[in-house]
Amino acid sequence: MLPKLFCEIDKTADIQIRKFAEDTDVSALGAFEYGTVVDFELAVSRCMGMTTPVLRICRDGQPSKDIPMNFKGSDNVSDMYCLCIDTKELCGEAECGLFYYEFVLVRGANTVYTDAYNNVDFRLSEKEGVKFRLLVYEKGFKTPDSFKGVMYQIFPDRFFRGESEEAKSVPVREDAILNKDWENGIPQFALKVGDPLKNNMFFGGTLWGIAEKLDYLCELGVSIIYLCPIFEAYSNHKYDTGNYLKVDDMFGGDDALKNLIDKAKEKGISIVLDGVFNHTGDDSIYFNKYRRYGDGGAYNDPDSPYVKWYNFKNHPDEYESWWGIEILPRLDHSNDNCRKFFTGEGGVIQKYIDMGIGGWRLDVADELCDEFLDELRDRAKSASNGEAVIIGEVWENAAEKSAYGKRRRYFQGRQLDSVMNYPLRSAIIDFCVFGDAEILYNTLTEIYSSYPVHVSNKLMNIIGTHDTERILTVLGRDMGDEDRSMAELSVAKLSPKQRKKGVELLKIAAGLQYTVYGVPSLYYGDEIGLEGYRDPFCRMPFPWHELDDAQRAEILDFYKALGRIRRTEPALDDGLFCIIGRSEDFICFFREKQDSKLLIAANRGGEKSIDIPDGCYYIDLISNKEYTGNVTVPGDTIAIFKEVQQ
Repeated sequence: MLPKLFCEIDKTADIQIRKFAEDTDVSALGAFEYGTVVDFELAVSRCMGMTTPVLRICRDGQPSKDIPMNFKGSDNVSDMYCLCIDTKELCGEAECGLFYYEFVLVRGANTVYTDAYNNVDFRLSEKEGVKFRLLVYEKGFKTPDSFKGVMYQIFPDRFFRGESEEAKSVPVREDAILNKDWENGIPQFALKVGDPLKNNMFFGGTLWGIAEKLDYLCELGVSIIYLCPIFEAYSNHKYDTGNYLKVDDMFGGDDALKNLIDKAKEKGISIVLDGVFNHTGDDSIYFNKYRRYGDGGAYNDPDSPYVKWYNFKNHPDEYESWWGIEILPRLDHSNDNCRKFFTGEGGVIQKYIDMGIGGWRLDVADELCDEFLDELRDRAKSASNGEAVIIGEVWENAAEKSAYGKRRRYFQGRQLDSVMNYPLRSAIIDFCVFGDAEILYNTLTEIYSSYPVHVSNKLMNIIGTHDTERILTVLGRDMGDEDRSMAELSVAKLSPKQRKKGVELLKIAAGLQYTVYGVPSLYYGDEIGLEGYRDPFCRMPFPWHELDDAQRAEILDFYKALGRIRRTEPALDDGLFCIIGRSEDFICFFREKQDSKLLIAANRGGEKSIDIPDGCYYIDLISNKEYTGNVTVPGDTIAIFKEVQQ
């Protein structure tokens, strides 16, 4: 039984819409497997004087058609209408697709439309407004069961050097600068954003070192490690790949990766690699602008087999690159040889799946063509018995994402399992910084109602990454702090007052990240309150020497508690998600799977009251306090209540 909240979610008074499939109420969902029959029901207030409503629906980019709804009956308040939509008939031979629909009602001489604003809730309008989305995905599309728990993102050069003989014997490239000041060193930075930067300063982190810290990660409840790029490349960040078939020697080479995969597997942890397949570095075996790899390569040899991997406007100096950045020449995946190098039998995808990795995170997935993504998924899934996870870097709602004038079909069955949940990150920050529960409610509702539910449960939930300011800095700083010069930001720290505020809000942000649908992705160092403004200051070395600091220990203990909750509560892996209450600065939602029943309340305002139903007994998994009857949620806190049988 759900507790009674101090408020109820607002509902449209004049019209209620419900949709369900196979006798299950799925009104909050908007994605269905091909072959599902979706039933729509409308309850229209009789005082509105409406005539028969119509469902107006269209396939994305095609003309719409009107389907009258069937009268079902009346009561003293409402007229009831219904309509069944067979997704087989809707899709035809395509067997998948994105559709848009609205309800149209006539009242006298006026026409009234539904105007959706989060794909579930709506207003009534006299003009056509935002339409609902309905995604139909291919029959049999599923996401890997093994992708669950807690993900941990590591920037390899900055995590841990390692103390083993193998780690200490890792070579330093001749043209690389090794910064030996792990505790206080500052990464290279350009004086202005966008200025050229060599990025050849390293701090010496290795894959051997990561393997030595697996016990630490286990204490955090980590079940997946996501590594930023590890392939041979000139830069410290490795997004300028030099050789896809070789792990960088400065990280320990292929032997270090295999050791990490095997040691992690023993502890129930899988490894996800960063696939930067849209572009290479200009200093690569394929492009080879600086002849590091001999005399061949696309830049030096017009007869090189790699020339057709790139788009040259005028060989060799005019070529297509990623966002015009010359050091990142863009690959042309319309070329079969280029594409098959990655997706073919024995190619890049299969090599590392065969080594034992658990999947791929695809850098700038929007830039990868459909054919490439289709083939990549087929190869990864066939090589892993379907268990390799494919995660795309997509910053917007991926169900209707368009790139370069073309609608993408990421979740229609042949491409991605998940995306980085940037919309959630923004909404959590808005809630924590501004107390805006409405944005958080709308974001959670829209995403959950846009994606297949098994995709929602596998979303990569982030609040910090290598591309963003450190989350503690975001939550603690004052507005405008980030506008300082790069030199100022390189040494900037939160004041004690700012840091205290940031820690308080970080607990709310992390609590939400760990308890909504999806898989929380923890960026290395966030669990001990590492600070840092924009790149490269969000990529500082992990301060292992400061773990005993009282404030760092406080944050770490909180994250360990969240990890234990994720590990022991099945409801947080793929349980029912339902928002059951909100106000201006408060949100409350329910997670349930079998005997695991959780009520999560996040509060950015004054004290809020929740009435526990008679006969119910709850324990707060964070504070371990027990409750029956009325529960008070203090301001600026998050509570995770578990229903316990008495």
